[in-house]
Amino acid sequence: MKKTSRTEPRIVLVTRKTQLELLLERHGTLGQARFYLSSRGKSIQGAEEAHEKLQGAVRMVLEVLPPDRKRTFVERGLLDRFLFAPEDVVVVVGQDGLVANTSKYLSGQITAGINPDPAAYDGVLCRHRPESFGSILGWLETQQGQTFSVEKRAMAEARREDGQTLLALNEVFIGHQSHQSAVYRLRSEGVEERQSSSGVICATGTGGTGWALSVSRLREDAGQLPGPEEQRLAWFVREPFPSVSTGTRLTQGSISPEEPLLVLSEMAAGGVIFADGIEADRLEFLDGQSVTIQLSSRTLNLLVPGRG
Repeated sequence: MKKTSRTEPRIVLVTRKTQLELLLERHGTLGQARFYLSSRGKSIQGAEEAHEKLQGAVRMVLEVLPPDRKRTFVERGLLDRFLFAPEDVVVVVGQDGLVANTSKYLSGQITAGINPDPAAYDGVLCRHRPESFGSILGWLETQQGQTFSVEKRAMAEARREDGQTLLALNEVFIGHQSHQSAVYRLRSEGVEERQSSSGVICATGTGGTGWALSVSRLREDAGQLPGPEEQRLAWFVREPFPSVSTGTRLTQGSISPEEPLLVLSEMAAGGVIFADGIEADRLEFLDGQSVTIQLSSRTLNLLVPGRG
């Protein structure tokens, strides 16, 4: 028997402002935005086309929803103030990075990524075309069959000594906010070393397709990066500098539920911890402060195409 609308989960559509919307916010009118770009040898056409594709994808999703189905919209800039209900179904329309941005505010909700422009976006996390949303909605009614499945993607947690935390779907970065070297003590599997480097990256299996992949390819002995659902993180030290007071012995390794990574700051100023490349959402990391990087108890429950 079909569930009534009162028991059906709310659909939360997550989007971010398009380049066209940002141009209009900055310049006030379409004409002024067009003039600004044309005076610099650029065309607004690409921004208009990308905007229309995103809006078209949102319209296709809404057309499938029954009129009485509960739904709401969240723009990326409001995610930190939005309250997700445990039973919500989250539909992210946009680029893969928006799924990562959203994931740290979730607590187990099924999340589907809709790719509005497969020719422009890789679709590593946004795996579905807009026209498939009807099938997604049907599968959600029973959550049976092989049309779709749910991947429980591992997430990383950075926990400072005072209890402040950051969650990451891709990676956690620990280092200096500028191009200066970060100075810290790193402790892994009972071994500790004082280091000066360009920072430390701790990546999940999802992050293994991005920044961590670039770092690992520069190392012959990097080893295999974790899989998306694997309960393991990989960490790398970027450009460690050998000196009379700093070493380069600990440069990479794994983080398991039994073996977290501990970093103790020796930076008087500029030390930071941020997640998924969002530098504005960060924790300070100054002399005397420490951070433990470990697997989070949370996962991103990502809806992906199945075999059926």
